[in-house]
Amino acid sequence: MPPAPRRSIHLPAPGTKRAVVIGAGSFGTAVAVLLARGGLRTTLQTRTEEQAQQLADDRENRVYLPSVELPRELRIEPAAAGLARADYVFLGVPSTHLDEVINGLEQHGLPDRAAVISLAKGLVPPDGAPPTSLLRQRFGATRTGCIGGPAHAREMVSEGAGLVAASTEEALATALAGVFIRAGVVCEESNDPVGVELAGTAKNAAALASGATEEQGLNAAGAAAGHIFAEVWRWAESQGARPESMIGLAGTGDLVATALAPQSRNRRAGELLAQGVSADEIPERIGQAVEALQTVPLLAKALGAAGIEAPVTRALARLIEAEVPLDEWVAVVRATVPPPARWRPAVRPGFWRRVRERVRAWFRRRGRVGNSDEMFTRTEDGDATLVEDNN
Repeated sequence: MPPAPRRSIHLPAPGTKRAVVIGAGSFGTAVAVLLARGGLRTTLQTRTEEQAQQLADDRENRVYLPSVELPRELRIEPAAAGLARADYVFLGVPSTHLDEVINGLEQHGLPDRAAVISLAKGLVPPDGAPPTSLLRQRFGATRTGCIGGPAHAREMVSEGAGLVAASTEEALATALAGVFIRAGVVCEESNDPVGVELAGTAKNAAALASGATEEQGLNAAGAAAGHIFAEVWRWAESQGARPESMIGLAGTGDLVATALAPQSRNRRAGELLAQGVSADEIPERIGQAVEALQTVPLLAKALGAAGIEAPVTRALARLIEAEVPLDEWVAVVRATVPPPARWRPAVRPGFWRRVRERVRAWFRRRGRVGNSDEMFTRTEDGDATLVEDNN
């Protein structure tokens, strides 16, 4: 049977589509700058009228992204202005507030045709759901997606980044990637949004864990990050995620960028935890929200509910909640042994030839071969299928 024809995909022409970015933090602001550069008619929405007026007057986000000029074509307004003409809505708010924002989208005039894209790298309370799973339930899979990958805000607008645009709808992932590429940023297409989101969640948790363990040595810090990645992956796999999402740009690529970044909020938060600073004080010291501080307890809860053994993630959540001291957290990292590999016997060369010969011998012994020549062929999924040729 000939392969199904590939559906024609049309990228949005510059200037013909409208995007709204909700949330004027560092990452939301940087994404809005790129979308404007990429040809979308872009609006950045702030929490308050005062914040919108300040950004419009300064043409710079001096609080969260100083020294980055906002393009003159980037419109700025408060969230109360609504979403009536948006084609794409990007949610640039912390994952702990996503549920509230999602519930208000239709009330703010979200059009039926508009796509909704999460920029969060965390989980949504109270159960620790990946953002796109909530978006999919609310708006359908064809108009929802997420953005992942190594993308520190300041560097993203000045030097570039390695983004991942993920959606189960091919046309949407392709359109998003095209906009970022036009803006000068590498952007991979993915049809695994949950895998991309959980890779980002694992990255933040692993960065926090390595920061909390770094004073105990690099081996301990690396073990902490590796354990958390493995524990999250076992959950992601059960959700249908694919390995390339965890080992590619959205996972290990983002982790390396965060681990090396001098300004990494999550790693710095881990260092402060190790110094005895409470989780409640850390965001004020850093000057911005630290998503992993809220995400890790949700992650531990979700892993437990899914029946995933996650001793390191669980211990990190207890460290954040001040339920265990630092030395006990480090002891868990050093003593945890991951589950054993799922051993599979190696397939020796000539396996299918031996199977065919044995089956034909079995039929000959029973006098079944005569004028027919039965044999085995392999199907596309690798199974052996008996084919009878009576010619």
